[in-house]
Amino acid sequence: MNPYDIILRPVMTEKTAGIMEEGNKVVFRVRKEANKNQIRQAVEQLFGVEVVSVNTMRMPGRAKRYGRYVGRKNAFKKAVVTLTDESNLDLFALETEEEGVA
Repeated sequence: MNPYDIILRPVMTEKTAGIMEEGNKVVFRVRKEANKNQIRQAVEQLFGVEVVSVNTMRMPGRAKRYGRYVGRKNAFKKAVVTLTDESNLDLFALETEEEGVA
C-alpha cells in the first residue's frame, strides 16, 4: 500500500499542539484499516525520520443535527507517532515551505 494512502493528513488542534510540545510526537489522521506497522513505515518513508512508537485510536462519528434531521459525521482513526530525539519533524515548517513554492 502506498504511504500516501495510509497517512491522510496531520491533525492540528490545540490538544495536539500540546502533545507536540511534550516531546517529539506528531498526530496524523490515518486510514481505518491501517495497522501500527504500516503507519510506522509510511511516516519513516514520507518524512525520513525514525519512529519509536505508534499509538492509535478510533474516533467514533458524532451526531450532527441539521434542523429536525439527525445525521452522523464519519468515524476516523488517528495515530500519535513518537519520534526519536535525533529526529525532528516540524509540520509548521513544511507548511511555510510549500506556500513559498506556489
